[in-house]
Amino acid sequence: MQTSHAATAVLPNVACLLLVALMLLFQSGRAQAHPGASIDVAKDGRVYFVDTGGGLFVLGLDGKLTRLEGPAFHWFALDESSRLAKTRWPSIPGAEIVAAGRDPTLVLSSDFALTVGSDGALYYPDLEEGRHSRIVRVDPSGSRSVRASPPFKSRPDGSTSSINGLAAGADGSLYFTHDRSVQKIDARGRITTIVDNVRVANCARIPGVDRPTGPYLRGIDIAPNGTLFVASAGCGAVLMISVSGNVRPVLRAVSPYSPTAVAVSGGEIFVLEYLHTDSDNREEWLPRIRKVSRTGKVVTLVTGTR
Repeated sequence: MQTSHAATAVLPNVACLLLVALMLLFQSGRAQAHPGASIDVAKDGRVYFVDTGGGLFVLGLDGKLTRLEGPAFHWFALDESSRLAKTRWPSIPGAEIVAAGRDPTLVLSSDFALTVGSDGALYYPDLEEGRHSRIVRVDPSGSRSVRASPPFKSRPDGSTSSINGLAAGADGSLYFTHDRSVQKIDARGRITTIVDNVRVANCARIPGVDRPTGPYLRGIDIAPNGTLFVASAGCGAVLMISVSGNVRPVLRAVSPYSPTAVAVSGGEIFVLEYLHTDSDNREEWLPRIRKVSRTGKVVTLVTGTR
């Protein structure tokens, strides 16, 4: 820090101001800025979702939208049993995990995707040195272990893609997304690739999504028959991925709206979409919820929360 201060002291005033502005820009997380990516449906049919400009919300069976206690983070995991309500979370530099509410409890994350597994434990990706990320398991007592260490995925520009979405299967498996691929971790910790180098026909250009991220696969969920549904935030589409790895769009949004998360419940697909923007002002990231029925009919359930 002394070297940094000394170097700054000899810069012209204008350059100093520019340097400070750049430091504040990166500290504010502009490069990481993106709307929330979590939606889930409770067993009783209530729909929970995050609005990073407004907080945590639930859509009741009567169609009433209610704001819940909890921070306006990017991700959450739904814990129907509320076994994780009093778990002591590990200290994670630069990130935060918070539990909110009971019956169900929502475990919210500021900086990474997470999910509750069929075993009742919480899973989330934690970076480690090198070219891998660890999928960490936290049981209700707070005990931690590493489930698997999947490698990072490289982007065309040489940067790396983090894990953008995480979901749990009923058989103990986990599924996660990178920008262009979906991978699976089975109950024994073995990693396999479901699809890679995903391309979306007629990919819409979405404001605020960089080209190196491609289809920018984010939120993911799994149907009882093993079919996966993934939000392609970079192409404004929801993709259905069959057990055999066949990929096709089942919903499209008109830019600048684009899906960031999906939830499958009762044969229907619930989709969290955001009005994408290049701005860092979260108040301008306006969410909406659309539902795809069993017959393919698309219904808008919520538009905005403010």
